[in-house]
Amino acid sequence: MAIATTVAFPALNVFDKPLSGWNYVLKTIEDTVLTLLILALVSPVMMLIALLIKLDSAGPVVFRQKRYGFNNQLIEVYKFRTMYVDQQDDNARQLTTRNDPRVTRIGRFLRRTSLDELPQFFNVLKGDMSIVGPRPHATEAKAAGVLYENLVDHYAVRHKVKPGITGWAQVNGWRGETDTEEKIRKRVEHDISYINNWSILLDLKIILKTIWVSLLGKEAY
Repeated sequence: MAIATTVAFPALNVFDKPLSGWNYVLKTIEDTVLTLLILALVSPVMMLIALLIKLDSAGPVVFRQKRYGFNNQLIEVYKFRTMYVDQQDDNARQLTTRNDPRVTRIGRFLRRTSLDELPQFFNVLKGDMSIVGPRPHATEAKAAGVLYENLVDHYAVRHKVKPGITGWAQVNGWRGETDTEEKIRKRVEHDISYINNWSILLDLKIILKTIWVSLLGKEAY
């Protein structure tokens, strides 16, 4: 299986639903089984994180944000709250930057390690998301001041599968701030490469790499 990480934009096979038939069934089973196992393992960690958030700043533990999901439909994505309540950006009009004053103390740690994404396993159980897939983007997310969909050709192709908690782009270094056109173009390139080359083994590889990338925690803030 050849999946490009630095090559030119991949050739596209545009389907109404790239993952269909038995592939769709297998991915659904994978998501359900792994999510239940992961939640059983990390539930004590999630409870500890919830306590730390409450001790660190006033406000709810979970942040809910509208993002684009399968077929470009809006879904409500769950995250642990990492910003002060009065400075939250519900539609991601302003990119989060290094040492962003809107982010709480515990929030910086959660973002760096991607632990703020843990509540999204409940999105997977709801059927809104998969464990692995293109990351869901907020409604007003921009790169270099331009909305993603207006900047990247074939951007809509990434909405032909469910969005994921992690993805091929994220484990190859394309996570965190999108302050340049190249960063969002590379993300979409990797997302489409993932869709065209999907397999259970690829998903497992991405999950394992995600653990390592999260421990390093260099790009996200």
